[in-house]
Amino acid sequence: MATPRTLARLDTLVWTLIFGGLFTLVLGIASHDETAIGGWSLSVLGTLATAAGVVLIYVRSRLRETPEPGAQSNKP
Repeated sequence: MATPRTLARLDTLVWTLIFGGLFTLVLGIASHDETAIGGWSLSVLGTLATAAGVVLIYVRSRLRETPEPGAQSNKP
């Protein structure tokens, strides 16, 4: 069970990793002509960050939100 605040932070981390990783991947591909080692390093780093974001999407889908204590009705 996760709190809404934890889920919101996880969502932010997921999309930051995905978009940041894709941006880094594109920068790595674009810089392959200037510096081969730097280009490959950026490409690998971007791919790993994007993959981590995708894995966290799966982790997020398995988490359940903790219900608010006052939102539950009493059963008779």
